[in-house]
Amino acid sequence: MMTSDPRARFPRSARVRLRAEYTAVFEQGRRSGDSLLGLHWVPGPQPARLGLAVSRKVDPRAVGRNRIKRILREATRRMRPQLAGGDYVVVARPAAGRAARAQILEAYLKLLRRAGALPPPAAGGTMPAALSPNTPRPPTPPSTPDS
Repeated sequence: MMTSDPRARFPRSARVRLRAEYTAVFEQGRRSGDSLLGLHWVPGPQPARLGLAVSRKVDPRAVGRNRIKRILREATRRMRPQLAGGDYVVVARPAAGRAARAQILEAYLKLLRRAGALPPPAAGGTMPAALSPNTPRPPTPPSTPDS
């Protein structure tokens, strides 16, 4: 889906583009991976930049490779304000060519959290969060006898 708002695009400044930049991320980066994707990340002070590596082994058709890249670019564009700074390179694995969009997104989020590039998800639900033993408890109001 194309958007007409130019501010919503994935800017060129948010991309890892040069061969030397990819090499630096592969050599110096933290690595994590699963069956769909591999993530290489070099933390840095600059805003997050994304590089993608999707080979013909993943999908021999350009349409399939571009679909994976589009999914990852859009997810990164939306998460970029929360992402830790640095250069990220995502390497798609052959299973990603057969995976659904939701599976690719889930794998990407899981890798970013595991690497420490994204904060953990906020606790949801209706139950209050459990208190740790070191957390001071709120004072309880004094009980009054019934008259």
